[in-house]
Amino acid sequence: MSTRTFLLSLVTITTMPLSAAVMPPAIEDSDLTAYFLRVLEGEEPFQYTNDAKLTWQDVESARTRVWEAWKAANQDYDADLLPQLTPLADSLTHSWLLPAALEPTAKLPFFYGSKGDVRPTEGYPLFIYLHGSGAKEQEWSTGFKLCKRFADAPSAYFIPQIPNEGEYYRWWQKAKQYAWERLLRLAMISDDINPNQLYVFGISEGGYGSQRLASFYGDYWAGAGPMAGGEPLKNAPAENCFNLAFNLRTGAEDTGFYRNTLTGYVQQNFKKLHTAEPDYYNYNVELLPGYGHAIPYDDTTPWLIKQPQRNPYPKYVAWENFEMDGLKRHGFYNLWEEEDPLQGKSGRVYYTMRIKDNHIDLIVRKVTYTVMESQDGIDLRFTKSYTTLNAGKVRVYLNEQLIDPAQPVTITVNGHQGWSGMVEPTLTDMVNSVAGYYDSERIYPASVLIDLANPTAIGDIRLDADDSAQGSSLTYNLSGRIVPSDTSGVLITSSGNKILRK
Repeated sequence: MSTRTFLLSLVTITTMPLSAAVMPPAIEDSDLTAYFLRVLEGEEPFQYTNDAKLTWQDVESARTRVWEAWKAANQDYDADLLPQLTPLADSLTHSWLLPAALEPTAKLPFFYGSKGDVRPTEGYPLFIYLHGSGAKEQEWSTGFKLCKRFADAPSAYFIPQIPNEGEYYRWWQKAKQYAWERLLRLAMISDDINPNQLYVFGISEGGYGSQRLASFYGDYWAGAGPMAGGEPLKNAPAENCFNLAFNLRTGAEDTGFYRNTLTGYVQQNFKKLHTAEPDYYNYNVELLPGYGHAIPYDDTTPWLIKQPQRNPYPKYVAWENFEMDGLKRHGFYNLWEEEDPLQGKSGRVYYTMRIKDNHIDLIVRKVTYTVMESQDGIDLRFTKSYTTLNAGKVRVYLNEQLIDPAQPVTITVNGHQGWSGMVEPTLTDMVNSVAGYYDSERIYPASVLIDLANPTAIGDIRLDADDSAQGSSLTYNLSGRIVPSDTSGVLITSSGNKILRK
């Protein structure tokens, strides 16, 4: 398998200027499948462009065609799709060989099975369980027994054994990232799995791993349940968990590696975030009195399964794009980083986005950490400072759940007036968002590319014959406000065309 295509981040997108929507010419589904297959095989980074435009009435049927083409490409590319679901009690084992370029001789054995007698209509919730750092065969076996008994049926389970062992060998390193992204990709095309009920949890080393993965892949999870862990917040920023159910449980007497102290700081941070954004940050962080490293494990998945499913279209996004084993994400929910705002310099970018009534408020800043407390070489507590960034490019993907496509959209960038106009659906955006996110719920039909150095740029200005200065009924300025008919400048007609009135 190619290693060029793993990590939803090692790619770029190119698109075309928006123009009036027209029906697309005939496009063969096989052409889309062939394109997706080339992307999966690593023959090219995805840069799909097509002059075909859609009307908003065509979006749903086009979305179905694009997704079916993606599924067909995956079936052609991946000889080892997710195995057929059998009862978890049958203890059938499977394995994936991970790319040698990422880790030599790394095989990932796993159990994959279901619990409960009836398959839910929307598909099974999928739980990914990560074991601790003892002898891997014993840890894997113990984890399998635990997962069978957890009261969360009906459910499906992916229970991997860590490929190798070592002094500093972790669930979140590069080769394992490849495995998680492959799992996410294959789970999304499986009719057996509910794409909005994916959960990651684990114990001890699996608790550390699941906390990091919760933050790094926060746009995929419905919930996360680290147990007997407690990462420094710099390794797993809580901000990224704004739209998932987060459950961290640690023994109050678990002093090893300051797990109890760190869990306390995580609890404080989530409380602060929830106070600022009360509609977000659904969390349960507990220090269990009287317990050390061994705690009760049976409460986590029942709590997670009772929480709301993932909302794939939140109108508030918080994303600290942090590095995990040298790799970063380039997409998170409906944001896609096309050009690094740090311009190749080290550091982290923090994005916040809020949508209200077709207005998008986007803030892009650099995050700087200052260590406030450190013990035995472990940085425990931090403060953050932020600096506005005015370089780089970010694409804001949009759909009917995020905005009203019949009305103009305005975007404020770093507190200043930015882009404004009508958004139109394109095949380009649908194809590129699928190739970027692998997500059946995020096949976005439209987008706006924001140049942080020049956010007021509006692309091409077109004088349409049907909207000439003499005959047109001009409706909006670039802020989306109705203006008098004699207003000069760049305007937007009721049909969505940009015109230049002198």
